[in-house]
Amino acid sequence: MTFLIADPRQNELPLPLWQPSSWENYEVWRDRDCPERIKLYYYQNQLLVEMGSEGINHSNIGDLFAILFFIWFSQKSSQISNSFGGCLLEKNNQSSAAPDLVLYIGDNYPTWNPGEKRYIDLDRWRVPDLVGEISDTTLSSDLDQKKHLYASLGIPEYWVIDVRGRRVLAFELQENNQYKECTTSQGLSGLPIALLEQTLVRLQEASNITVAHWFSEQIKSLDIGEHE
Repeated sequence: MTFLIADPRQNELPLPLWQPSSWENYEVWRDRDCPERIKLYYYQNQLLVEMGSEGINHSNIGDLFAILFFIWFSQKSSQISNSFGGCLLEKNNQSSAAPDLVLYIGDNYPTWNPGEKRYIDLDRWRVPDLVGEISDTTLSSDLDQKKHLYASLGIPEYWVIDVRGRRVLAFELQENNQYKECTTSQGLSGLPIALLEQTLVRLQEASNITVAHWFSEQIKSLDIGEHE
């Protein structure tokens, strides 16, 4: 569900559309004091405001992928990693987004101190190594505007998890700053995207923790060396 992009201090009917907006108007939405949870996306002078409270399927899959990150890096990598799912990323006067999945690989991940802004300032911190969107009702936008947005920010890898189609579409950033679909993860080096899809399909018959345990057993057999 998406709000009409207008003065956020007014009550407007929800509309599933990107709307023309200034950066200043985006900042008003970002800084508004309101009990409703919202997710903001700003790209090429257009703003999208999505509801932040999600349904059962979305939450089930979001938690699953957070668990999969933990399992992968605990079994297959000696590197530090940090997940910030749903946190707002912002490049001042340019773009912003609140991906469902945000993964930093390495020890130079964002940290927060009292008094600082609560979003990830991309003028201060490097971009994430991987972001993803869980697409239940937003698949068209996730494969169009948001895909271009994340490419423009230089994020190396982008996943779209298609809830209804039980698919995982993974994209790797190319030298021309465009995404190309890939069959193996770059950030989770050597992880077949097909295995993520098999894991996702199993959610139809089992809990996300049970499915995560199955995933854990599958990756034990993958012939993948640890990250340097």
